[in-house]
Parts: sequence; C-alpha cells; structure tokens
Amino acid sequence: MNIKEATKQHWPSIWPIFQEIVTAGETYAYERTTTIQQAEAIWLDAPRITFIFEENGEVLGTYYLKTNQAGPGNHVCNCGYMVSSKARGRGLATAMCEHSQKVAIELGYQAMQFNFVASSNEGAIRLWHKLGYNTVGNLPKAFNHPEKGFIDAFVMYKWLESN
Repeated sequence: MNIKEATKQHWPSIWPIFQEIVTAGETYAYERTTTIQQAEAIWLDAPRITFIFEENGEVLGTYYLKTNQAGPGNHVCNCGYMVSSKARGRGLATAMCEHSQKVAIELGYQAMQFNFVASSNEGAIRLWHKLGYNTVGNLPKAFNHPEKGFIDAFVMYKWLESN
C-alpha cells in the first residue's frame, strides 16, 4: 500500500477514477458532465491536500482533505474518497479513511465531517460507521439518484482522537 500526496503530474491518473464515479451520478453531488478542467479544480486545486493510493505505479484511489467551514468551524475538516471500480472491495477506502484521519490530526483538525452521503451508498455508510462516524443529520430527498430518484443524504461526523 502506498498512499502519497498527489501532484499535478498525477491528475491524468486521477481523472479516469473521478470521471467514472461522477458520470455514474450515484454518490457525488457533482454535475455528471463535469469537465476534466472543472474536475481538476474541484479535486486537486480547491482542497487543502489531495492524496492518491498507488499500487505498482497505478493510481487505484484518491482522496482530498479540506477545511469544512471557515472561522469558528475551521477545526473540522471534510474529505472525499474515490476508488476505481477495478479495485473495490480490497480495503482501499478503509486505508484512505484511516490515513486521512491521521493527516487531519497532523494538520490540526479536531473533527471530520462528511456533508452529503447519499443514503444509497450503503457500503460507504457501513464503513464510516465501522470507523466511528455517527450519522448526525438526515437531509430528506436531498440527492437526486439517477435510478432511485430523490433519496436522503446524510451528514456524518467524528471527533478525532489524537494519539
């Protein structure tokens, strides 16, 4: 397992993962027609830091970490995770989430919040609960799933423990 900070040079390897997930429209609230330039701004430029999960020189997953809110909320970070369909079920999301929590603490954050988890994303919800996140909010019919229509989205939160 090799999780390392992403650079501009990694973007061509991140883009296919981003495109696959966003085009499906099942988990992220990004336009399904997001362009490569828009995606790079969203995933690589806007966050405080972005990482890749690389194996044998191939990028199989990625995550970003950013401050969730400014000012009095700046001790809470937000992350987004993406795993290539060919690498799902191998524990990459778990490894990236655990890694992101350590990085968050190193960067001075005290909590992590996922703002908009589609209720149909059952695998992610199960994983986040397993890793100690609580569902603290339910946004009724806030996510327009391409097959299921309007479904709920959850806000999930965890206070981070420093070691």
